[in-house]
Amino acid sequence: MTTVEVLEVAVTAPIVSFRNPLYAGVQVALPCPPPATVGGMLAAAAGGWDAVDPGLRFAMTFHARGKGVDLETYHPLDATGRKANLTPREREFLADVTLTVWLADDVVLWERRLHRPVWPLRLGRSQDLVGLRTRRVSLRAGPGRQADAVLPEGITPLPAGTILRLPTAVSTRRDRTRWDGYHFDASGRSDVVIASGFADADGRAVEFLPPVHPVQLAGVGA
Repeated sequence: MTTVEVLEVAVTAPIVSFRNPLYAGVQVALPCPPPATVGGMLAAAAGGWDAVDPGLRFAMTFHARGKGVDLETYHPLDATGRKANLTPREREFLADVTLTVWLADDVVLWERRLHRPVWPLRLGRSQDLVGLRTRRVSLRAGPGRQADAVLPEGITPLPAGTILRLPTAVSTRRDRTRWDGYHFDASGRSDVVIASGFADADGRAVEFLPPVHPVQLAGVGA
C-alpha cells in the first residue's frame, strides 16, 4: 500500500464567521472557510505571501458543532467614501469548530512556521484567533469517505451536500479573485466513497485543492 507522510494541522476556534462575498449589503454566511481564507492563515504563519511557495496546495476538512445568530455593528461608507451611520445587522456564526489541514510539501518548514507564526493566526474575521496543534501522519493512496471534507467540483462520484462557489485565491491588492466550485456536507456524516487521492487513518477522503497563492491570478481578470 502506497503511503505519504504529511503534516496534519488541527485548528480550533470557539466562534467563527465566514461572510459570503458574492452577496453585497447583506450578511450571508458560508458553512465552511473558503480555501483562500485558509491560505491566508498559512501565509500569516510564514510572514506573508512572499515567503510562500507559489504552488502551495493543501487538503482540508471542517466541522462546526453548533451555529447561531447575533448582532454585529457595521461601519458602512457612503457614496463619497465617508463613514455613514453605524448599522447593526444580524450575523450568522459557527461555534466550536475544527479545521483540519494536510500539507504534503515542506513538512519540516511548515511545522516550524506553525509552531512559531510570524503574525497571529486567525480564521475569518480579524478577532477570531485560533488554537493549533500539528503532527506528522501517513496518508494512504486511494479513495476515502466524504465525511466533512471540502472537495473540488468535478470529483467522482457526486458527493453529498452543497456545491459552493468559493474564493480559491485573492490578489494581494484584493482587486481580483479566482472562484471555484467545491462540495461540502455540513453534517459531516456522508459515507459516499470519493475517488480522492488519499485517505487518512480513519478512512476520510483527503483531496488536495487547487493552489491558493495570489500569483495564480497573474494575467487573470477579476
